[in-house]
Amino acid sequence: MYTVLQIAQLVLAIVLIGLVLIQQGKGATAGAGFGGGASGTVFGARGAAGFLTKLTGVLAAVFFALCIAMAFIVNTENKGTGSVLDAIEASAVEQNSEVPSIEAVADEAAQPAADEVPALDVPAAE
Repeated sequence: MYTVLQIAQLVLAIVLIGLVLIQQGKGATAGAGFGGGASGTVFGARGAAGFLTKLTGVLAAVFFALCIAMAFIVNTENKGTGSVLDAIEASAVEQNSEVPSIEAVADEAAQPAADEVPALDVPAAE
């Protein structure tokens, strides 16, 4: 289901991009885009501007509805897992269960063992 919605959203996004690109700006006349004689066009005397604007609005609303539906599907699939931060904290606890505490590491660093102290090579005095 989710894959079908993703494909539909992709196709809808491409169609929306195309519709926005073929629309004329506010200063241009609609008849100039379709060869003059605006009253004889397929879209009527107003040209295609009204139709394309309405179609773009409808497709944008469908695009937003698809986005909300996909977000709802993802949210309901992950309902039992909790938040993302809970999952990150749980994995960090699992990974750090073998790691010694900071206090233990600090104590070992402050008091090195006798066999770990390097010997100093001091030349003998003559």
